[in-house]
Amino acid sequence: MAKKDYLPKILETGANELEIIDFRMYEVLDNNDIYEWILGVNVAKVREVTRRPENIVKSPGSPPEVEGIAKIRGEVVPIVNLAKWMKIKEPEGAGKYVIVMEFLREIVGVIVHEAKRIRRIKWADIKKPPPSIEERLGGKIVGVIEIEDGNLLLLLDFEGILDELGMIKIFGVEEELPEEIERRGHFNVLVLDDSPVARKIIRGILEKDGHTVIEASSGLEGLDILNNFLQKAASEGKDITDYIQLIVSDIEMPGMDGLTFTRKIKEHPEFSKIPVIINTSLSDKATVDKAKFVNADAHLVKFDAPDLLKLVHKYAIKKKEE
Repeated sequence: MAKKDYLPKILETGANELEIIDFRMYEVLDNNDIYEWILGVNVAKVREVTRRPENIVKSPGSPPEVEGIAKIRGEVVPIVNLAKWMKIKEPEGAGKYVIVMEFLREIVGVIVHEAKRIRRIKWADIKKPPPSIEERLGGKIVGVIEIEDGNLLLLLDFEGILDELGMIKIFGVEEELPEEIERRGHFNVLVLDDSPVARKIIRGILEKDGHTVIEASSGLEGLDILNNFLQKAASEGKDITDYIQLIVSDIEMPGMDGLTFTRKIKEHPEFSKIPVIINTSLSDKATVDKAKFVNADAHLVKFDAPDLLKLVHKYAIKKKEE
């Protein structure tokens, strides 16, 4: 059976699309008007949208934005109050819903005011946020999408939010790199991720192991970097793998997502020589299937230093010593 015969459209490789949950937060302004924040999160990260749990227990030492922990379907889940993180005044009785997300190997609940609908959008339609909005939300915006009536939907960078709240450390970032990994050398690694926080973490892990990191914030920027190296290789009589020995790519990126980027790499006569590791916050089977369908060499869930380094030393192209 052909791949496309049993994959729904949203899983077809190269579609450069995603589905998001459109949800709302309401802010009481100084003049008592209500401002409606239109926000979004990738459906792939969402387990469910449910009523706010009645019994949320405050955790000692947690930041004020973390409401506490609660049991949801038998699992203990940290609950983040998004209104407190946004520093907005809520209307009376707001915050009745929780979006339960699973990413970065963990489950987290986020209190929101209203979940509206699911939207299917193209990564190419996601634009950079206006500086005023980006500053207002501390740079924690993946991008913006123009919707009905000229309104802007903001895709939030939940990785960045969790890092700001000190919760990323709970999700597996290693302080000491493992000694048992069989190291095969130092490599030049192209890292693609739209999140500055994610790039910083990955760069720290790789540089601590002695590798050189080249960064890109989208698939389009990654292709530009590779094309520049390809031109340099042609002028110097070298191969593209003399400059880049491995690519580590996120999936969720504006302009061109990591799956479309990987498909283009694997279809290119020169770029296809470079191994690609898909590095994402999503661990569901659908995401693993997507990575396989674009012929990625490996799939990795953020942020696990030993796993990342094992794959680096397994897949990076070993160049002959000069």
